[in-house]
Amino acid sequence: MNSKAKPDAALSLHLRLRVKGAEKIALGPGKVELLALLAETGSISESAKRMGMSYMKAWTLIQSMKPLVQTTRGGESGGGAKLTEMGSKALALYRKMEQDSQRACRASWAKMQKLLQG
Repeated sequence: MNSKAKPDAALSLHLRLRVKGAEKIALGPGKVELLALLAETGSISESAKRMGMSYMKAWTLIQSMKPLVQTTRGGESGGGAKLTEMGSKALALYRKMEQDSQRACRASWAKMQKLLQG
């Protein structure tokens, strides 16, 4: 049995993009995951549960991304949340930036794997 692992099986590359701004909306992996789950579930509480996060933490994050998310209060029909048009575009562009970053690092990543796995 070959004891040497395949390079791509032993190591993995995780790029983390962060969009920062003093007065503008900041986005990173956590907020983007929350946006994606809101788009999928339409529910703040379900999205928070899937992330292992408290409802209050999710609500606070949503408040910091107000133009990206539209919320409705609970009541007889229940509350909910959905992405605005800007939110959908921001999520799609962030995902595209992640893909672009992975593609840009492909050759260097292959060299790094070879170097580290000798």
